[in-house]
Amino acid sequence: MNSLLAADQASLAVFGHDPLWLVILKALVLFLGLVLLTLFTTWFERRVVARMQQRSGPNRAGPLGLLQPIADGLKLALKEGVMPIHVDKVVYLLAPMLAAACAMLVFAVIPLGPVVSIFGVQTPLQLTDFSVSVLYVLAIASLGIYGIVLAGWSSGSTYSLLGGLRSSAQMISYEISMGLSFVAVFLWAGSMSTSQIVSAQGASWWYCILLLPSFCIYLISMVGETNRAPFDLPEAEGELVAGFHTEYSGLRWAMFFLAEYVNMINVSAVATTLFLGGWRMPAPISTWWPGANEGWWPILWFLGKIMVMLFVFVWLRGTLPRLRYDQFMKFGWRVLIPVSIGWILVIATLKGIQNEYGADLKTTLLWIALLLVVVAAFTFVLDLRRGPDEPEKPAEFDAFAGGHPVPPLPGQEFVVTRRAAATIPAVAVEAEAPSEGGEPTHV
Repeated sequence: MNSLLAADQASLAVFGHDPLWLVILKALVLFLGLVLLTLFTTWFERRVVARMQQRSGPNRAGPLGLLQPIADGLKLALKEGVMPIHVDKVVYLLAPMLAAACAMLVFAVIPLGPVVSIFGVQTPLQLTDFSVSVLYVLAIASLGIYGIVLAGWSSGSTYSLLGGLRSSAQMISYEISMGLSFVAVFLWAGSMSTSQIVSAQGASWWYCILLLPSFCIYLISMVGETNRAPFDLPEAEGELVAGFHTEYSGLRWAMFFLAEYVNMINVSAVATTLFLGGWRMPAPISTWWPGANEGWWPILWFLGKIMVMLFVFVWLRGTLPRLRYDQFMKFGWRVLIPVSIGWILVIATLKGIQNEYGADLKTTLLWIALLLVVVAAFTFVLDLRRGPDEPEKPAEFDAFAGGHPVPPLPGQEFVVTRRAAATIPAVAVEAEAPSEGGEPTHV
């Protein structure tokens, strides 16, 4: 344990020595890169979904429609921002800024490559790193969800409030499963530093294979965390019009739009860092190309992995229908969290045996991971085939229980008791009596 701590401190020693101008330059490049990548992602999503639906997609503004995101951004920036009269103005204006700002902060600890020379200064391709940087990512992601919750509360609209409440429940459910998927990575890598986790995967299998259950749980949790289909319950237009941002328009709505797509890039970058080897090229290629993981080339591998993860988002949106809210919550609490806890116990046990006896248990871990994934998938399919539980039969409703006739609520069965029948006026009985034609008459 002391050797791991010493190695961790040695790797983190390269951070914190950059001059101020280089720190500002890195932050500016990250901000501009996220904005440009967001613009490209919107075009990419529309083109891929159009291809799935046998349409052309955006093809008017610029070659292949590449200027369409810029046209959409200008339209939103010049659009009038309407503020309803009944909103809480301070929170209403603060919510979109909070969501967008938190989305931009996650990339501060994401490693994009090794140490390179920038204007003669040797510096890592990462803004900063520290011993618990993955916990920083979780904390920032949790704060970003509060932008959605506060937007729904401050709008003063029933639809917006319901969207905000759904988002808070979604945050609690899927943040837990996401955090538990990270625990297995922490235990096996021996560090919570993002750069250290990438280094731990360099000489062995990527954690998407070695820790397959954690990778599957994270893939599902990241879709729920970003409110994307089929888990886009906070903005289900069939039920809530537009959800938490119903009362937003113009540039304020665009900030929520920006935050959603930046969060997609963030969770894709975290998946790349923790499970897909980070900026490193796969072993077969890096073996015959020694310089594949040196210099500026790793940025290209990193962006390629992010694009693969973004394609998964688009693929899910164009393939799966939206889940019901009860299915969504049931899947998080009854499937993801129990499987995560069981998998953590397996990892902790094997890691303890490996540290104690020095045995290589990677093959054993791989077989256990495959078995656990198969059992979880089989259990989930059986649960779906069983169908929903039968609803309880509603109790009989006595309209005259309180002495006054009261109409039944939806789902209640109207039954006329003897005591109630004795109090029914004679004129009502006559009105229900059959007429000459044999049909009852109604008043």
